[in-house]
Amino acid sequence: MKKTLCRVLTLALLAALVPCAPCAAAETAAAGAQGNSPLLFVIERSKNANIVRYEANLKPDGSLDPKKPVVAYWLMLAKDGRRKKLNWIEKKKAYGIKAKPDALQSGYILTLAAARKIKLFVRNTGNTVRAEAVINGRPAILEKIFIKSHARLFGPKVDYMELYGKDPLTGESVSEKIVP
Repeated sequence: MKKTLCRVLTLALLAALVPCAPCAAAETAAAGAQGNSPLLFVIERSKNANIVRYEANLKPDGSLDPKKPVVAYWLMLAKDGRRKKLNWIEKKKAYGIKAKPDALQSGYILTLAAARKIKLFVRNTGNTVRAEAVINGRPAILEKIFIKSHARLFGPKVDYMELYGKDPLTGESVSEKIVP
């Protein structure tokens, strides 16, 4: 009964948002062009060429902003290359991130909405800010996440995710395929 009610409410919410889709599509991020902040990593998808960019949100002194250390947005490469905000559903169910300070106060632990088991770390290291993850059992500088999915009636189904990065000591490329 609870599952059925939850599904009905979710569908009702989605149906209520559909008429607003043109409005949401027209909403773009007003803050500057891409590349103004240090790029941490991107998410590419099999669906189209659009990517989600994750950038460090720095204060004037170069430290990460504790209120919002990372900013995520669409880069609409399949269309006109413009920057667009993530909508509410994308933030809550797929590409949104939660950040909390790590125990040593040296950076932040990030959790992606759709992949809560994968922990990412953002740190200031010298003059650079980078995202780190454990890829194939090794610490790595995260560069990209690729998501392979296929369409279904009630939204896409993820077939697998691939994490790509570089070993921070050797510079060697590392990758890992994760099947949900």
